[in-house]
Amino acid sequence: LLDVIGDMQQACDRVAACRKPIVAAITGRCIGGGLDLIAACDVRLCSQNASFSLREVKLAIVADIGSLQRLPYIIGEGHTRELALTGKDIDAARPLRIGLCNEVYPDEAALLAAARQTAREIADNPPLAVQGVKQVMAFGQDKSVADGLRYAATWNAAFLHSKDLAEAMAAFIEKRKPVFTGE
Repeated sequence: LLDVIGDMQQACDRVAACRKPIVAAITGRCIGGGLDLIAACDVRLCSQNASFSLREVKLAIVADIGSLQRLPYIIGEGHTRELALTGKDIDAARPLRIGLCNEVYPDEAALLAAARQTAREIADNPPLAVQGVKQVMAFGQDKSVADGLRYAATWNAAFLHSKDLAEAMAAFIEKRKPVFTGE
C-alpha cells in the first residue's frame, strides 16, 4: 500500500512540477484524490454543478496524496483544516469564494470553452516566461520574500538575451502581435 500511495503522490507531484501550466476544468463531484489532483494544477475552473470534498476523514484515513500539503497555499490553512477535519461537501459557490476555483461557469459547455480560452491565453505568452512564473512561484512557497525576489531576478537575468524578449519588444514597437518561439 505504501508503494501505491507513493505512486499516486508522484503522479500529482508530476502535475505540479510540469513545465507547462495545467488548467483544471471541474464538473460534477471532485472528491479525495480528485481534490489532490486539482490542487496540483495551476488554474482551476468549475461548473455550477461541481461539488468538492476532502472526504478521507470519513473513511478513517488521512488525505495522503497532496491536498493537506498544497491546499493551504491555495485556500489557506483554516479552510483546509475545516475541509480535512469535517469531510463535508461544498458546492461550487464556496470554492470560488475561498479561492479554490478561479471562476464558476453555468454548465459544462461554458466551462470547457473557458478552460480552452484560458489555456490559449497562457499559450500565447512567451514559453520561457510562463515556465519562469511556475518556477519562481514554486521556489517561493517555502522561502522568504527576499529569497523569492532574488530567485526571480536571477531567472530574469538568465533569460535577458532570449529571442522571445527581443520579439516582445519588436512587436510592441511595431504594434503587432508577437510570435514567440521559446528561445
